[in-house]
Formats: sequence, C-alpha cells, structure tokens
Amino acid sequence: MLPSIFRSTTLRLTGWYLLILMSLSIMFSVVIYQVASSEISTRLDSFQTTLQESDDNLILRPMQMFTTLQAQQVAEARQHISIELLYVNLLVFIVGGFGSYFLARRSLMPIEKTHEAQSRFTSDASHELRTPLAIMKLELESILRDNKASTIELKEVLSSNLEEVNKLTKLAEMLLSLSRSDHSKLKASPVDLNKLTRSIVSDFKRSSDRIVLKSKRRLIVPGDETAITELIKVLIDNALQYSPKNSIVYIVLSKHDDHAKFEITNSGPGISADKLPHIFDRFYRADSSRTSGSQKGYGLGLSLAQSIIELHGGELIASSTPNKETTFTFLLALNPKLKAKSQD
Repeated sequence: MLPSIFRSTTLRLTGWYLLILMSLSIMFSVVIYQVASSEISTRLDSFQTTLQESDDNLILRPMQMFTTLQAQQVAEARQHISIELLYVNLLVFIVGGFGSYFLARRSLMPIEKTHEAQSRFTSDASHELRTPLAIMKLELESILRDNKASTIELKEVLSSNLEEVNKLTKLAEMLLSLSRSDHSKLKASPVDLNKLTRSIVSDFKRSSDRIVLKSKRRLIVPGDETAITELIKVLIDNALQYSPKNSIVYIVLSKHDDHAKFEITNSGPGISADKLPHIFDRFYRADSSRTSGSQKGYGLGLSLAQSIIELHGGELIASSTPNKETTFTFLLALNPKLKAKSQD
C-alpha cells in the first residue's frame, strides 16, 4: 500500500505524462487530418479536370452534379479520417495511461525507498534515544522522592546516569559517523593495512588480550586511513562484543588476487541464515538478547562498516555457522588507482 503522499504524487505525475502524450497525439492528429483533407481535395479536383478535358460532352452536363459529388466524397473521406484518428487517440490514451503510470511509479520508486529508509531510521533512532532517557528520568524521580537517600544511593544513581549518558554519547557519535559516511568523499592516500591493524589491535589489547593477529606481509591499499581505522575498530568491537569472554578472536590479513583481504572470526551464538542478509541494515540486531546484560549495541556499527567499504569500492562479506563461529571479511583493491569516490 502506497503512502498517501506518494499515491497522490504518482497520480499527478501520471496525469502530467498523459497530458503531454495526448497533447502531442492530438497535435499530430490535427496535422494529419489537415494534410489528408488537402490531399483528398487536390486529387478530386485533378480527377475532375482530367474528366472534363477527356470528354467534350461534359460541357453540356450540369456542373452542379460534379460539385455535389465532390463535396460528398470529401465529406465522407474527412469523416473516415476523423473516426480513425479518434480510435488512434483513444488507443494512445489507454496505452499511454498505463505507460505513464508505470513511468511515474518507476521515477518515484527510488525517492519512496529513500523516504521509507529515512522514516525507519528516524523511528529507530528516536526509540534508541528514548530508552536511556526514560531510565535516567525514572531513576532521578525515584531518588528525588526518597528524602532519606544515602550518599551511597545517590552515587549509584549518578553512576547509572553516567552510564546512560555514555551510551547516548556513543549513539550520537555513531549517528554522526553514519551521516558523514553518507555525504563524504574520501581523502585517498596509501594505507599500510598491516601496520594500521597492528596499531588498532595494540590499543584493544589494553583492555582485552583475546585478539590474535596473523599477518606476514605489507598490504598497501589506497584509501582514507581514518575511515579504514573506523572500519577495523567496528569489526573488532563487534567480534569481542558477541563472543564468550574467554574465547579468542582471530584476525588474518592476506593477499587475494589483486586485493587485500581482512578476515576476523569469533566463536559464539552466530547468526542464522535468514537474518544474515539484514545485519548491515541500520539498527538491525540479529538477536535482541545480545543487547542485554554486558552486551549492548545499537545495530549501527556494521551499517557504518558497510558504508565505509562502499566508499572505498570494496566488498564486505559475512558468514556464520550458528552456535559455532562468525566471520567478517572485507576486500580492498591493491591497485594504485582508487576504485572509489576520491577528493581532488
């Protein structure tokens, strides 16, 4: 079912298409009618002249008979032409109506999809913002009603509120990053993927020693180092977040044909086959239970990773075996010519 705004717009656009088509059809019909009528009159006049020249007895015959006959023939011919042109225009109207509607729907479809995605994104973002705000409001109202609240209880509420504020800050940063990725162009430069990954893994190891990196060669890719850094961080954070605390996350860097290949694998619940195609959608989470307890996320990281990969002209692939492991792989071209949007 089309939203009312797109339904009315489709009908208006169909009307304009049909109006233009019928205007052209009627204009050509008028021209054809005038040309055909003129040709018929000319030929009848020529035929009458020929008969008069070939038969001297015609001089004695009443000229009115020929004039009447000529007028009748011209009138009948014009009537036949008018009817045929009417049928043609009726056919153009019917076929053109369906064609115009099809073209209108096809023209508006990308806009409609963008509008739906934007509406869904706004709704999801509002929901994600409302939840922590509601928690903060409830805790603050509760502590304000308690006149005998101790210092420890006040600190607990403030600590909880600070945790929610940190969540909102992270959400705002992710939304800002997504917005930038949608409207930005790359500042292309040679990036040592091996060196960059080692640096990022080193930063993560300050809080987690679960990451094992396997790489033996330099892999230079053309791209935006800041964006690629964000891409790798998102994938590592996702792997750590959705795997058992004592499990190992493996990262393997290698060369695959003319591409640099980055693979990150973690054990855990995995993702079912029916949900796998949707994991790059904004605010999508394959398992809502993942957001409970110590595992919290907004479903924006993988969407951001996909946007970064698309800007670089690369490919991001996800594969998963439920209750075993999940692997994310991205490929970036090693070709010096950047196959992506670049900034002059």
